[in-house]
Amino acid sequence: QVQLVESGGGLVQPGGSLRLSCQASGFTFSSHAMSWYRQAPGTEREWVASITNTGGSTNYADSASGRFTISRDNAKDTLYLQMNSLKPEDTAMYYCNIVLAPEYWGQGTQVTVSA
Repeated sequence: QVQLVESGGGLVQPGGSLRLSCQASGFTFSSHAMSWYRQAPGTEREWVASITNTGGSTNYADSASGRFTISRDNAKDTLYLQMNSLKPEDTAMYYCNIVLAPEYWGQGTQVTVSA
């Protein structure tokens, strides 16, 4: 079955960096565009970034543009999100998602940005 397992979150100071990973299984990862979303307590889930199946094209929310980089390694069935210059408002649970199969969600990985 489809599985998405996020990891790499943690506590980081403002201005710091984290690299999130999403290990995918149960489907042909290299055939699917992927996205990252995040959800802070009391808010709706928010789209962060997307990448095509080949990695040749990416898109970012305004809040992520210039600071976050989405990438993928199709040989490893893994999606990444490099997050730099982190701000307290980036604090959230981060999830990966299959663009054309949005019903599948992993357990998420918590990112907390605090001094």
